[in-house]
Amino acid sequence: MTEPATVKAALTSQSIETPSWAYGNSGTRFKVFARPGVPRTPQEKLDDAAKVHEFTGAAPTVALHIPWDTVDDYAALAAHARDRGLTLGTVNANTFQDDDFRLGSVCHPDPAVRRKALDHLLACVDIMDATGSRDLKLWFADGTNYPGQDDVRERQDRLAEALAAVYERLGDDQRMLLEYKLFEPAFYTTDVPDWGTAYAHCLKLGPRAQVVVDTGHHAPGTNIEFIVATLLREGRLGAFDFNSRFYADDDLMVGAADPFQLFRIMYEVVRGGGLTEDVAFMLDQCHNIEEKIPAIIRSVMNVQEATAKALLVDREALATAQRTGDVLEANAVLMDAYNTDVRPLLAEVREEQGLDGDPMAAYRRSGWATKTAEERIGGQQAGWGA
Repeated sequence: MTEPATVKAALTSQSIETPSWAYGNSGTRFKVFARPGVPRTPQEKLDDAAKVHEFTGAAPTVALHIPWDTVDDYAALAAHARDRGLTLGTVNANTFQDDDFRLGSVCHPDPAVRRKALDHLLACVDIMDATGSRDLKLWFADGTNYPGQDDVRERQDRLAEALAAVYERLGDDQRMLLEYKLFEPAFYTTDVPDWGTAYAHCLKLGPRAQVVVDTGHHAPGTNIEFIVATLLREGRLGAFDFNSRFYADDDLMVGAADPFQLFRIMYEVVRGGGLTEDVAFMLDQCHNIEEKIPAIIRSVMNVQEATAKALLVDREALATAQRTGDVLEANAVLMDAYNTDVRPLLAEVREEQGLDGDPMAAYRRSGWATKTAEERIGGQQAGWGA
């Protein structure tokens, strides 16, 4: 049985990166819904992110998305983050919102379009140099809609060529994180559709190329924890994008659709040493109908709760049951940990850090939502359009 002090130490050191875009307006494919007090600038996004960290104590880094977070002075933006107790984290590239990318970006049949996409990726590395960010995250909407539309194998060659150029540009302490997605927006073939494709490309590039597991990017019934265990075993799990989905796509709050799945994933992370390795725990969510900061706080708490339960698994008892073939006992050991109410433990961890044991209640009392709604009048609210 894991000692409570060990569990507390692991929870205290856990860091969950929040995404800048989650603080902006978002919505469905038909409508983006605006809310009062939504940030208008990257600086205001960081101000909101600082509140999440203030009340959870577990969200000290913020991921950027370029060009959504473009500024004139990235060193100044990093300083703004530091002044609020934050650091700038992963830089996310965007090669899916330009008219030129209708048929793809780095996999496009036109070399000029591929060059434009590559130049953007290299510019993102320049931004990393300015912000001190370690990770560049790449997700490509590239794919085809119809059989025969393009040469599937050639598209993989183009992708490999672009990834190699970006990898060569990385600094010694920087990493490339390659994300995959089953489908959408391409409906016949997707150029990076699964973890095997991402892993194969990363394997050829070198150790600083790692795979991102987005928990919403899989077919129904996919055993995500198996993927996590395998990538950890191979030393190629670079990061998570935590979210949930019910039917397809993603972007709901992590743990909303299947908290038991999140627990199973986090158990494999604990089992595989992922809490102590360089695995980045990031949220990738859009909050369309709910308040944004409370939703992000709740998401951080959901990851913490799943982690706490995973840490409470009696691994010695589990190993004994597994060795002796006691199927029901092995399952019971896992279920005992999952069914444990860890909220009092996490409240205790927060209070020992000088925080309120209930981050949601503390945020409500802070009056930040009212303050920003009154002060952020005029200008253009941040969001991804549509």
